[in-house]
Amino acid sequence: MQKAILQLETLACPTCMQKIAGAIANVDGVEKTSVKVLFNASKAKVNFDPEKTNLDTITQAVKNIGYDVLKASAK
Repeated sequence: MQKAILQLETLACPTCMQKIAGAIANVDGVEKTSVKVLFNASKAKVNFDPEKTNLDTITQAVKNIGYDVLKASAK
C-alpha cells in the first residue's frame, strides 16, 4: 500500500468533505477505510494499492466532482 496526500482547494462546508471522501473511496484500489478528508487543513489522505490505481486517477476522481487539487504526493 502507498499513502497519498492531496492538498485541496479551501473547503467551504462539511458536505464538500463527504463528496470528496465518497469520490476517492469509489476509486478501484483505494482502501476505503483509510480515506480521511481534513476540513481545516483542506487535505485528503488515503491508502491505495499501486498495482490497481495511481495518484493521477485519485486526483482525477476529485476533479471530476468539481474540486481543485492543488498538489498531490504519494509515498
